Amino acid sequence: MYEPIRRPSVHTMADPAGAEGAVPRRSREEELSIRLAGHLTALLTVTDELRVLTPAAELDNAAARLDAQVTGLRAGRAPLRAAPSAAAWDEARAAALHQRAHTLAGQALVVATSRSDEEAAALAAERMEAHARALGLAEVG
Repeated sequence: MYEPIRRPSVHTMADPAGAEGAVPRRSREEELSIRLAGHLTALLTVTDELRVLTPAAELDNAAARLDAQVTGLRAGRAPLRAAPSAAAWDEARAAALHQRAHTLAGQALVVATSRSDEEAAALAAERMEAHARALGLAEVG
């Protein structure tokens, strides 16, 4: 037979009335901003790796725009940037990084669209297209 649950689930939200130990709730907009900043920061990290493997003005420009976008989402706090680890050209690694960047840009595009952020959506779509071209998935031109 059915036995009732005797203690509250760990997945139950905290009391919004402000009980001691309660976790403050964030709005949907705040959650989407945090998620978008995370996707764009990850995309920036992959872009920095690609800049070491294949230096190009387009990647430098993309990194600067991604940095500015994340800084705006994080209320003026710049994203943490790790030192790229790649040093020598490796075609397989470059292809894997382009694939990862394409996926991250797609995820950022979905979140940016959800929060109606046209600037971030345009940047994510642009980066998605650039990485698709690098992978040979889109026509160049």
